[in-house]
Amino acid sequence: MKQVKIINLTNQDTIPIQAAYCQSFVCQLRGLMFRKNLSDGEGLLLVQKNDSRMDASIHMMFMWLDLAVIWINSDLTVVDKVLARRWKLAYVPQKAAKYVLETGVTHLADYNIGDKVRFDATSMG
Repeated sequence: MKQVKIINLTNQDTIPIQAAYCQSFVCQLRGLMFRKNLSDGEGLLLVQKNDSRMDASIHMMFMWLDLAVIWINSDLTVVDKVLARRWKLAYVPQKAAKYVLETGVTHLADYNIGDKVRFDATSMG
C-alpha cells in the first residue's frame, strides 16, 4: 500500500505522521478496525474524491482504540479535528474535507483548525 508522510507546516515542532494512503471503498470501510494499537507517528489517510462533509464522515464501530481524527480539505488546510471514541456510531466534520487522517490520540494536540499540511510520498519498507 502506498505510504505518505504528513507534515504540519504551521506547527513544525510536531512529529510527521507516516500514514497508509487509503482510497478504495474497501480500505476505507475497514479503516483501522480490529487494530489493538498504533505506533507513535503511525496513521491512515482516507482519501475522498472531493471535499465533502458526508463522504468524509467516519464510524468507530468495531474499533478497539480511540483515535485522533484530523479532517483536511483539498487546499491542505485542517478544517476540523476530534478525539474519536471507540464504538461511537459516527463522526462528521464541521466543514467539508477531502482527507481524513486517523492517528494515535497523542497527536490530537499537534493539529489545529487552520493549520496547513504537506503530503510527501514515501516508499514502503
